[in-house]
Amino acid sequence: TDFAYGASPGGTIRLGAADLQLQVLTRAVGASAAFARSAPGVTASAITLGSTVPITGPAALFGSVGRGADAYFKYVNAHGGVNGRKIKFVYLDDAYDPAKTVQLTRQLVEQSHVFAIFSPIGTDNTLATTDYLNAAKVPQLFAGTGTAKVGDNHKSHPWTMGYLPSFRAEGLIYGKAIAKAAGAKVAVLYEDSDFGKDLTNGLKAGLGAKQSAIVSSQAYEPTDTSIESQMSTLHASGANTLVLNVTPQYAILAYLAAHKFGWHPKIYVSSVCISPNVMDIIRANAPELATGSSSIAFVKDPTDSVWAKDKAVALYRSILKRYAPNAKFEDVYNFYGMAVAFTMVDALKKAGKSPTRASLLAAATHLNEVNPFMRPGIKIATSPTDYYPITKAQLVRYDKVHWVAVGTLLS
Repeated sequence: TDFAYGASPGGTIRLGAADLQLQVLTRAVGASAAFARSAPGVTASAITLGSTVPITGPAALFGSVGRGADAYFKYVNAHGGVNGRKIKFVYLDDAYDPAKTVQLTRQLVEQSHVFAIFSPIGTDNTLATTDYLNAAKVPQLFAGTGTAKVGDNHKSHPWTMGYLPSFRAEGLIYGKAIAKAAGAKVAVLYEDSDFGKDLTNGLKAGLGAKQSAIVSSQAYEPTDTSIESQMSTLHASGANTLVLNVTPQYAILAYLAAHKFGWHPKIYVSSVCISPNVMDIIRANAPELATGSSSIAFVKDPTDSVWAKDKAVALYRSILKRYAPNAKFEDVYNFYGMAVAFTMVDALKKAGKSPTRASLLAAATHLNEVNPFMRPGIKIATSPTDYYPITKAQLVRYDKVHWVAVGTLLS
């Protein structure tokens, strides 16, 4: 009926069938062209998302995040997709090299014409592309980082949002816990990046008046193949507490080095390292150091019997079996990938039936989500002035074979 009649000064004129068909076709073509200009990566049947993940290189363990997200998107597609569209997810291997991240991100935007960049992995990798993506007004959503350079810069870089809890806040939690221990002498191993520096600055803030308890700090580069010299220096400091502000590969190397030196400090390890498949390696080689280690957690641990009857864990099992049959259940980076994909689907739904990049950003900055993959009490919440989706976490301690919750949720 929108096209059946047209107003004119002389009254109402009924269009002929041929005129009607031509007008409908013309308007449809015009609307399609306008839609294509306003929403790259979106067609009537699909939405294309892009990402960079380290499938190879020093952080290859994080590659499972891409696989887990992809499996979840396939599950969503099998159940009707989002607002009638299927999600096409293109994730490329940047080997955790920021230079490759830049190259591949440009490829995703300029050649693959993705609607948005979703969950790129790595702090330096995310930061390497924020200027480019914000200049182009391409959403860079739910990145695998909790750095202040993303979370605090929503005014200058509104198109970029992280997903992980604030690294500074995580370090603060460890610092406060250590400050309560009498006679703590602290050694810190940290990645020489905003990731490692934020964690370490948070640690110092948490220690407060007891910052002098840090007796030695050693940095490593993300491309280093060995950290034995750094660990030797930390061991020689006489510290009885070791804080590992590191990624999984270097956590494993640090535990192995401490074991080799016969050093038995109390260990705090960053939350990005606590997947059961990582801890299995550490436990097999340094069981006396693994037990008693502390960290924080925000997603459920699907390998823990505590969650044996949990619906999200059952869904995780079924999705892996159907859409990623070669993935390992105990690799919780797959589980995290599904958690962040759940949030992305939520944002896409809220972006509307005719989504634009602007409407997606608006949706991403107005989340108030109960995500079933998160621990109870942890919500995904954002606003135009709050770019930290996760603001609570659980302190956990490793007990022989798994992480056990300690106390209540921490803000």
